[in-house]
Parts: sequence; C-alpha cells; structure tokens
Amino acid sequence: MNTPTHFDPNASFSGSQPGQPTTPDQPTGPLNQQHYDVMREAKTKRSKIDFAIGVASFNGWSIGIFAAISALFLPLSFTLQSLFITLGLGAVAYHEFKGRKLLRALDLRAPKLLGLNQIALGAVIVAYCAWSLIAELAGPGTYAQTIQEHPELADVLGETDGLVRLIVVLVYGSVIALTIPYQALMAWYYLSRTKHIQTYISQTPQWVTDLERAAA
Repeated sequence: MNTPTHFDPNASFSGSQPGQPTTPDQPTGPLNQQHYDVMREAKTKRSKIDFAIGVASFNGWSIGIFAAISALFLPLSFTLQSLFITLGLGAVAYHEFKGRKLLRALDLRAPKLLGLNQIALGAVIVAYCAWSLIAELAGPGTYAQTIQEHPELADVLGETDGLVRLIVVLVYGSVIALTIPYQALMAWYYLSRTKHIQTYISQTPQWVTDLERAAA
C-alpha cells in the first residue's frame, strides 16, 4: 500500500458522497483509511518526543507549584533570599511551559530552550543554597535568630547552636552536591531530543507534521 506524502484537499476520499449509503466501517470525514494509517504510524515514531513533552509538563507544574507556595509565604517572612527563589522558580516554570509548547510544535528551538532552562534552574537552586550557607555561617545563624525571636525556647533547646549550624551545612551542601549532576543530566536529556525531532520530521509526511503543528 503506497503511503501518501502530502494532503490534497481535492483528492478523492472514501467518505460517503451525497446519495450514497454509509456503513459503520466507512470513514465519513475528509481523511480516508490510508491517512489514518499514516497518522497512527507517525504517533508511534514520535513516542520519544511525546515522552519529553510529558517530562516538560511535569517539570513545569511541579516548579510552578513550588513558586506559588513560596510566593504565599513571602508576606509572612520576607527576605531577599525568599524573593530570589520565588522569582527564579517562577521564571523557570514559565520557560518550561514555553519549551513544552515549542516541543509539541516540533520546533527545533525547543530542546535548546529546555536544556538551558534546566541549567538556569540548577543555578537558581545552587545560588539560593550558597546564599543560605553564607548567611548561616557568617551571620548570627538560625539558632541565634530563633532564640532572639522566642527567648522562652532557650531553656528547651539548650546550647545547640553548633548542632544547628552543622545540620544546615549538611542539608544545603547535600542539595548543592545533588543538584549539579542532576540538572546537568536533565539539560543533556532535553538537548538530545534535537536528533529525534529532526529524524521524525524527515521521515514523516509534511501534511502530518503540519496538522500536529496546527494542533500544538
């Protein structure tokens, strides 16, 4: 069976014509069975692209939710650090959704945008953790601030300033150590989708990719 390479609106289709009876198996739209077969084959070919779209959706929503939660707490405990992480996560979430839209449209700019966005996310997280570490070690520290705001906790907490500082260093240090390789891998993953988009476009009839771009 020859596969159509383009969509001709003036072509003869197997859909019903005026005065002709229709059957349950007979297509009634502008596409015939041959076109549907081509579209099903194309759907299989772009599975890796669709999976990347799903990853971008998950990243965009999860990052966006964290940004929204951070924004809700800004009025309660406003600091430059909290403002920085809120704006940073919000910007990353926006560009993740933008990259997802380009990816759905088979735009070759999408992998680069999404890859750079993951690097930006890593930079935001590392900068926030480093900022918090410096504030903890160079300033009065979390323990001292807590006792200053709530003096009644001094007897309960005792002399645990050193322990609190150690915990803070371990937590933020671990986040930095894990963020750098993970975000690098995520950036590589998105960038590697470029070849899949190129292959899909070259192996798929143009009328199919035109329909997919219009639906994006």
